[in-house]
Amino acid sequence: MTDPVAAYKLLRRLRNDLIHITSKRQRALSCRYSTGGGNPRLIYAPVKEEVEWDEPRGVSKIRTSQSVFLEEGNTVVARVNQRIADITGLSMKSAEDLQVQNYGIGGRYEPHYDAEDNENERIATFLLYMSDVSLLFKGSAVFWYNLHKNGNVDLNTEHARCPVLRGNKWVANKWIHEFGQEFRRPCSLSYWE
Repeated sequence: MTDPVAAYKLLRRLRNDLIHITSKRQRALSCRYSTGGGNPRLIYAPVKEEVEWDEPRGVSKIRTSQSVFLEEGNTVVARVNQRIADITGLSMKSAEDLQVQNYGIGGRYEPHYDAEDNENERIATFLLYMSDVSLLFKGSAVFWYNLHKNGNVDLNTEHARCPVLRGNKWVANKWIHEFGQEFRRPCSLSYWE
């Protein structure tokens, strides 16, 4: 989707379909122009501030983005999932739903690992770029294994998403889990595999 306004409207509609807000609560939410408590740089160029959710109040210190998970029932999503399975050789049966994320101006994701030493861990990540970003081109993808064959987290997989300085960044993530991959990516006792 190349039109950011249409994408925003779609994400809002999806959110509104999933979250039911009472009229009393709706009145408590607000939209205003903020000068950041008198910040000189914001007095002449105020920021539009929209309070769309009040519980829990909080701002992520590691990620600024909007996202939605798309289920396999959609034919386009099913085709994307099949393509990822064909490329990686891994089963999608234990994979998470396809996550589509939008990073607007200032959107970013601090350095992190996709694996966290849990049971049925994310064995691999497939990241698809859906818009032109920096040196990457729309339709490009990257794939990596989050775990060594012995099950330990591969510390070389720490990654981040740099702040968006211009335009919008659209990506889709497919996280593939360990269960169901036993014959497709067999385990090893070697520390280095």
